[in-house]
Amino acid sequence: MTVTESDLETLRVQLGRVPRGVVDVAARCACGRPTVVRTAPRLPDGSPFPTTYYLTHPAAVRGCSTLEAEHLMEDFNRRLADDPELAAAYAAAHADYLARRAELGSPAEIEGISAGGMPTRVKCLHALLGHALAVGCGINPIGDLTLGVLRERGLWDPDRCFC
Repeated sequence: MTVTESDLETLRVQLGRVPRGVVDVAARCACGRPTVVRTAPRLPDGSPFPTTYYLTHPAAVRGCSTLEAEHLMEDFNRRLADDPELAAAYAAAHADYLARRAELGSPAEIEGISAGGMPTRVKCLHALLGHALAVGCGINPIGDLTLGVLRERGLWDPDRCFC
C-alpha cells in the first residue's frame, strides 16, 4: 500500500491534527479511506513511538472506546488468565508486532514494547484492533475478538462503509 496526499488529508480530518510518522496505510475502509496507518517507530521530531498500527477510522475508534468504557478488557484479561492457548497466541501476536515494527527501525527506548498491553494483558482495544486489521485475521486473537464484538453489536464492521 501507499500513502497519497489524499490519504494524508483524510487522516488529518479523522485525527483532527496533522498525522505524524505515517509510512503506510495498513488497512482501508470499504470505501477506500484509511482505517489503520502504519507508523514509524521514531516520529519526525525524534520521539520514539511504539504504536506501529494506529487505528484512525472514527467509527472504529468510537466502537473501541464504547467497548473499553464497558470494561470489555476485563473480560479479555480473565480469558487470557484462564486459557493458556489464548495466552500463547497473544504472546505470539506480541512477537509478530515487534518483528513488523523492526522492519521500520528499532529505537532502543521502546525495545520489547509493543502495544495494547501485549504480551500479558489487554490495555487498549484500539491498538489491538489496529494490529488485527493491518495483518489479517488469526495473528492477534484479542484484536480478532474485538472485531467480532464490534460486528456483533453493529458498532463497526470493516466490510461496510461507516464514513
